[in-house]
Amino acid sequence: MLLTLLPLAACEAPTQSLGDASRATAWRVAVERAEADVFGERLYLSGTLTAERQARLSTRADGLVAQVHVDAGDHVEAGQVLLELDPAIAHQALLRARAQATEAAAVVRETQRLVVEAQRLVDRRAIATTELAARTAAFDLARAAEESARASAREQEEIVARHELPAPFSGVLAEKLTEAGEWVQRGTPVLSLVAIDRVRLDLRVPQERFEQIDVDAQVRVFADALNGESLPARIGARVPVTDPGARTFLLRLLVDDPQERLLPGTSARAEISLSHTRQDTVSIGRDAILRQPDGNYSLYVVEGDGGQSVARRRFVRLLHEQDGRAVVTGEGVEEGEWVVIRGNEALTDGQPVDVVEP
Repeated sequence: MLLTLLPLAACEAPTQSLGDASRATAWRVAVERAEADVFGERLYLSGTLTAERQARLSTRADGLVAQVHVDAGDHVEAGQVLLELDPAIAHQALLRARAQATEAAAVVRETQRLVVEAQRLVDRRAIATTELAARTAAFDLARAAEESARASAREQEEIVARHELPAPFSGVLAEKLTEAGEWVQRGTPVLSLVAIDRVRLDLRVPQERFEQIDVDAQVRVFADALNGESLPARIGARVPVTDPGARTFLLRLLVDDPQERLLPGTSARAEISLSHTRQDTVSIGRDAILRQPDGNYSLYVVEGDGGQSVARRRFVRLLHEQDGRAVVTGEGVEEGEWVVIRGNEALTDGQPVDVVEP
């Protein structure tokens, strides 16, 4: 049954009171009451996912590339050998250094024997004490030469070891920048490695939001790869330096992605629950909200006007919507007012309406 309207009291449902002529021009609508709602404001921002760790790897020595064990897209573990240089020359230098260390050790043994012999002869007064002192000095010099030779051998061992390039952390090879047969030098990138077990989301946040976002804020991250799901995140860094051109600051989120579904370089959206709440909000059905061409939002409320029920347009700020409900600021609509939820698409401001029972 359709009901016409008398002027609406603040908290009373519309009542019937229209003549037949008015009925012919009134637009049929359905309404519901606006309900009070306390809203913890949420901030929605988009940004770019980046890997928490990524590196352009270079060899630890100059040399000729002998083997590249990986290719772009390969998963590698920390410590896995990715590339080898030809170690032939370095290996020969290592053999020479080891031989010199062996020679120095032999000299130490011989000079030590001479010192022991000289000590016995001095005790028998067969030689002068100056001879013992000379042999002792020669022994000390021999020991120093041995230490130097052994250090040179250890250094050369490290040089040989550096002809292999291990993975500094687990991840995926993003780029392969060299091939076997190329001569490379230290500092020249040969591989690009990206860790995908931990990703971060960099956001540019309006500067006026800086004080509202604290380290304990609840954060959820949404991305195309998640198929509508979300992942928890936490604030890793809040850089208090604004971009003077955009008036924004950097907010870096650390995303927990154990299944490695998020891909570095892709875009994602973050939902941040701000630390303050609003008391001037009301909850209404989502169908009541109309999006304007300029991007703003409006709705219609039913008011009484000289014995006629009419629709009045109110502009609102949409804060949040979920499960068919929308939360808007109370500046455009107040608690208890009747809001049009059906038949509002073709309404105009001030148009007479017939209200279906809510």
